[in-house]
Amino acid sequence: MQILTFELGPALTNAYLLADEGSHEAVVVDPAWDGLHILAAAQEHGWHISQLWFTHAHFDHIGGAAALVKGLKPPPSLALHPGDLPLWHAEGGAPLFGFHIEIPPEPNVELTHGQHLQLGSLQFEVRHAPGHTPGHVLYYCATQGVMFCGDVIFAGSIGRTDLPGGDYATLLHSIHSQILSLPADTRLLSGHGEETTVGWEQRWNPFLT
Repeated sequence: MQILTFELGPALTNAYLLADEGSHEAVVVDPAWDGLHILAAAQEHGWHISQLWFTHAHFDHIGGAAALVKGLKPPPSLALHPGDLPLWHAEGGAPLFGFHIEIPPEPNVELTHGQHLQLGSLQFEVRHAPGHTPGHVLYYCATQGVMFCGDVIFAGSIGRTDLPGGDYATLLHSIHSQILSLPADTRLLSGHGEETTVGWEQRWNPFLT
């Protein structure tokens, strides 16, 4: 698996472009902003984006999706947990921060906990991890030892819970049950900031000790 990371938009959100090297099929996890920039990178590598996977529906994680969908033929599938559909329809909460985004097309893959998604030869497990938003999910590829965890956990920190739908106790439960239960060397690729690992967060994250 090849992974390209883009830090995009007003919240400096990490968007991830993943590709299966054998099939050249690609997926974007959280097309945060500047969708055409992500598309250009995929085309430069000869990858075809067939899927968009969203960890959650905050505006800084979906802001590039509409432009990306328009630029792809055939259009990709869009995967979201139904718990975040109200947020999706509300521009991801963008107006609360003085922004407006184009709402992407309706998601057509309804995510559930324990579901498996395929990217070429690679399989990802969907883990429901509410607390930051009601429908937040994580994408875990066991064979590659990597998890895309959105805004649930960051290097040395955790997601905020003061926005509508957030809950601190629920977030901590999600972290302990869905992330810290993984092998210590599992790479954690978050929605903001640097990469970290399960083991590092277990030992050093001040919110989890």
